[in-house]
Amino acid sequence: MRAYAPCVPFNFGSLRMACADVVKIIVIAIIEGITEWLPVSSTGHIIIFERFFTLSDDFTDEFKKLFDYVIQLGAITSVPILFRDKLFSFKKQRKQTVELWVKVVIASIPAVAAIALDNLFESFGEKIQSYIIASALIFYGIVFVVLEKVYADVPSKRISVRDITYCDSLKIGGFQALAAIPGTSRSGITIIGGRICGVSRQAATEFSFYLAIPAIAGASGYKTIKFALSGATVTLQQVSALLLGFTVSFAVSVFVIKLLTNFVKTHGFTGFGVYRILLGVALFIIL
Repeated sequence: MRAYAPCVPFNFGSLRMACADVVKIIVIAIIEGITEWLPVSSTGHIIIFERFFTLSDDFTDEFKKLFDYVIQLGAITSVPILFRDKLFSFKKQRKQTVELWVKVVIASIPAVAAIALDNLFESFGEKIQSYIIASALIFYGIVFVVLEKVYADVPSKRISVRDITYCDSLKIGGFQALAAIPGTSRSGITIIGGRICGVSRQAATEFSFYLAIPAIAGASGYKTIKFALSGATVTLQQVSALLLGFTVSFAVSVFVIKLLTNFVKTHGFTGFGVYRILLGVALFIIL
C-alpha cells in the first residue's frame, strides 16, 4: 500500500500555519465571496460551517471576528474594480458619476443607525444570535418569494441605476440598515428595498453592489479600530490568515458578481428565497 506524506504545516520563518487551518480559511473566504453578493446571508453560512469546522486555538475569538470583516473587505474590493468605468468616470461622464456617488452617500446615511443595532445584537449570547439569524433567514426568504409573485407582472419605474432618485436612495438605505440584524443579508435587503421602490431587478442588484463599498468598508474599519483598542495583538500567523482570506474572497467575488449580473437579467429571486427558508430551518435543527 502506498504511503502518503502527512500534511506539513505552512512555514515561512516565524510565519507558521497548520494545513487544516489553511484549508478552513480558504473555504470560509470562498463562502464569503459567494454569499456576500447572493441574497442568502453570508453570516448564516459561515456560522453553519464554523459549527462543524473551527479554526485552531491559535486564533482567538476576537481575531475570528476581525477575520470575518477582513474577508468582507476583500469581497467589496472587487466592486470598484469591476465597475470602475461607472464609479470613476469623472472625465468622460462627470455628471453621471457624481450623481451616482451622491446617491450612494445618501443611501449610506441610515447605516449610522445600524451601528447601534450591531452593538445591540453583539451583546446577545451566541445562542440567541443564532436563533435570530435562523429566523431572519426564513422571514426574508418568505419576503423574496412573495415579492417575486407580487411584482412578476408589474413594470418597473426605474430601469437603470441612473433612474433611481435621491429619495429612492434614502429609502433603499433605510432597508440596508436592517442588515445589522444577523441573517438578513445586506445585498438581499437592499434588493428588496429597491424592488419595493419600483426599481428593476437588474438595477436593484447593481445598486446593492455600490452600496456595499461604504457599508462594509465602514463596518470593517469600525471593527478593526475596536480590535486595536481592545489591546489585542496580531501575530505574523494571523496576518498571513488575513491576507489569504482577503485574497481568496476578492477573487471569488469577481466571478460571482459577474455571474449574478447576468443571472438577474433572465431569472428572479424565488429560488434564493426558498433556499433561505431551507437554510434557516437547517440552522434551527443544528442549534
